[in-house]
Amino acid sequence: MIWLALAFLLTALLYSMAGFGGGSTYNALLVLNGVDYEILPAIALSCNIIVVLSGVIQFLRARRMKLKDVAPLCLLSAPAAWLGGRIPVPETLFIGLLGVSLLAAGVFMFIDAPEPKTIDAEKRPFALPVSIGGGIGFLSGLVGIGGGIFLAPFLHLIRWGRAHEIAGAASFFILVNSATGLVGQMQKLDTLNKLDALSAYWMLPLSVLVGGAVGGFLGARRLPAGAIKKVTGALILFVAVRLLVTLLA
Repeated sequence: MIWLALAFLLTALLYSMAGFGGGSTYNALLVLNGVDYEILPAIALSCNIIVVLSGVIQFLRARRMKLKDVAPLCLLSAPAAWLGGRIPVPETLFIGLLGVSLLAAGVFMFIDAPEPKTIDAEKRPFALPVSIGGGIGFLSGLVGIGGGIFLAPFLHLIRWGRAHEIAGAASFFILVNSATGLVGQMQKLDTLNKLDALSAYWMLPLSVLVGGAVGGFLGARRLPAGAIKKVTGALILFVAVRLLVTLLA
């Protein structure tokens, strides 16, 4: 458990510096350590909430994020994440979805999107981001991730906002999806009589609390964001390959 806690701490540190929660990697680490796959999402989503909550608060305090702008992105994603969390999935499908999600997330980390020159908040697209957010939210609840790592590249692609606005939107998106997905996962575990199994992993939320705090502090010190993203992306790809090899073995 000590080594797993240290791995969670490092994951939280790297992801928080890049502006994400780390849910997909928490799940992968738990799978590779032989933890019951049915309780994985609840652990990962709890850790996600801890890591991104302080980031969301900082964005709001700095007035670099407006709730009226980012809330619509969660219009469909929040209920979809809850629904995904409620649905039991076979272990092979769960690990496969998680592995593919990690693979895609790692690739996204290496994509550098151009900064839009001008942004008119009144002309932002609405229907497409909301519908895409719903799909990401469902996947988030199903496998225990926040989804921001998929939302952010998409928002860059459609020039939804400037880099700091998209970072704030992704953080809020992760927080909302993790919270509603966690509710669905807890309800499912209650039905399966597995809620008590979560108590054995109490050390992991404490680890990400420390890692997220340190990562948020370092990230605010103007460290090279591009380099941080690429290091994080390389680690994600490594874990993804390990996970998929385990599945195919």
